[in-house]
Amino acid sequence: MSHRDTDPSTACFRPFDPQRDLQWVHALNQANGDKLSFLSTEELLELIASASYARVSDDCMAFLIAFEETDLYDSQNFKWFRHRYASFTYVDRIAVDPRAQGQGVARSLYEDLFSFSKRRHKPFIGCEVNSDPPNPASMAFHRSLGFEQIGSAVISQGQKTVSYLARAL
Repeated sequence: MSHRDTDPSTACFRPFDPQRDLQWVHALNQANGDKLSFLSTEELLELIASASYARVSDDCMAFLIAFEETDLYDSQNFKWFRHRYASFTYVDRIAVDPRAQGQGVARSLYEDLFSFSKRRHKPFIGCEVNSDPPNPASMAFHRSLGFEQIGSAVISQGQKTVSYLARAL
């Protein structure tokens, strides 16, 4: 069965397993580093160890890493949410292998995160999307999931502008 024949509604996600997943998750992160940020394998392991949610697809085609307001994380974008909201889940990064893009895998991962966060009584999911340089595909995708812009910031020593988005649960 090709990835195009995969039904995203039957996609299976599981917790990140360093022995099984580190190599491919790191490679997928690095392939998307211009949008996500590049990380060494050690930085990726530290990031995942601090996260409340780190799930991967069983077919090794996608991952999503998210934090809750109480997690120890030092990201400027995470801090933007922490300084403004008492309770939330923050999506730090999501990546889908190009062979599986457009097949609903990212949407299914987000649905899994929505369920996880609802069970933990989080009022919303927050994230940021690059607005300068723009990432129109990501912005359109997040809007299709019901995310709305709640703020923006210039980051990376003025090299990048992000839009902060939220979706109520």
